[in-house]
Amino acid sequence: MKVYLDDERRAPTGWQQVRNSQEAIELLKAGGVQELSLGNDARGAGEEVLRWIQESVSICDFDSPVIDVHTVNPAARNRLTSGIRAIQRMTECCCGAD
Repeated sequence: MKVYLDDERRAPTGWQQVRNSQEAIELLKAGGVQELSLGNDARGAGEEVLRWIQESVSICDFDSPVIDVHTVNPAARNRLTSGIRAIQRMTECCCGAD
């Protein structure tokens, strides 16, 4: 499943639309999310979802989906991208040694 988190833009064809962090996290918890695309949300939903993923990955209890950022806001893009890189580093060093 591909999940598109944005409270303003419509999800592209083939993506599941979610409007807030709770909806996104519930889908992630249920499993089967292979891709996640984050928009810039005034309420910080993208960052909240990334924090949840970081916590779950840190205890090796979750396989992170491929995460992308679709916001055009440069400051938000930098914050979200930084969170994604932190998750990737965690996955590689902590949980990647099977």
